[in-house]
Amino acid sequence: MKPNFEQLYLQMARMRYFEEALAGLWHRGLAPGEMHLGVGEEAVVAGVLAHLQHGDALSLDHRSTPPLVARGVDMSSMILECIGDEAGLCGGQGGHMHLFSPEHLAGSSGIVGSSAPLAAGFGLAAQLMSPGKVAFAFFGDGAANQGMLLESFNLAATWKLPVVFVCKDNHWAITTRSRSVTGGCLRKRAASFGMPAAAVDGTRVEAVWRAAARAVARARAGRGPSFLLARCCRPEGHFLGDPLLRMFREPVKQVVEITPPIVRAMMSRPLGALVSRCGYLGRIGMVISRVGGQVYITDPDPLARAARLVGDEASRRLEDQARGEVERALEDALERREQHA
Repeated sequence: MKPNFEQLYLQMARMRYFEEALAGLWHRGLAPGEMHLGVGEEAVVAGVLAHLQHGDALSLDHRSTPPLVARGVDMSSMILECIGDEAGLCGGQGGHMHLFSPEHLAGSSGIVGSSAPLAAGFGLAAQLMSPGKVAFAFFGDGAANQGMLLESFNLAATWKLPVVFVCKDNHWAITTRSRSVTGGCLRKRAASFGMPAAAVDGTRVEAVWRAAARAVARARAGRGPSFLLARCCRPEGHFLGDPLLRMFREPVKQVVEITPPIVRAMMSRPLGALVSRCGYLGRIGMVISRVGGQVYITDPDPLARAARLVGDEASRRLEDQARGEVERALEDALERREQHA
């Protein structure tokens, strides 16, 4: 069995354009609260969920819209949910961080690490009632030290539950460098529970597809869970409007805005703490430079890499198809919103 690169690229393009549509709504003030996008995670999601079958379950984190798009959940209903409309997927009460679709056996939560125990529950249900079905758990490296995630690893491995645990590793937990709070290697940590654990380049959809194929086949055969550590990028930062990235996108504006309060804080009494404050400011500067360097210099775009697999002509055709689907869903959602207003 070989990957269908055109189908993979189409799914990735759908996810990207849908996320961009949500970003547009947020910038217009139509989507309230913080907006956590999955831009940069498309290859991870598409590569894993290419192996999805009817009856499989999805347990998702607060960046749930790309997997739900891949699962085939109605995009108009998700848009309506994200703008708080009662016609939305969850009646307008969940927002983008708490999207649920019982019809698709898919649910998300903003509680960090909670996708793992939910997936273990899905996996147990599949083991008892639907042999051959699989549960997929998606979470970030910032969830790696949560106790409930490690307990879920243990339970899934002990009971041989059909779960594929997918860690989307961008090396950051909001604004904290993951390695500064995480001991050891995440892949080896997962392997210590007795399940296969693989590290994969999450910007290459073909590599994710191959690694996921092995993990899903093992789960369907009743041999237990697997763990995938997928290195990926997140060009929008932790959330839209991430202040660390604003320093790079609007340097002059940001310097003008933040310099006065920083100077007042630096010169406030007691002045004896000035040296310590300079040290703190230096560490903040280092964090900003690392985030900016990673996003703008070192991190490749998974969509651009996938486009090379299908060629220019096919990529343009598939992009047009995906863009059209998203635009129609957005238009439909906004029309329905106006009717309810």
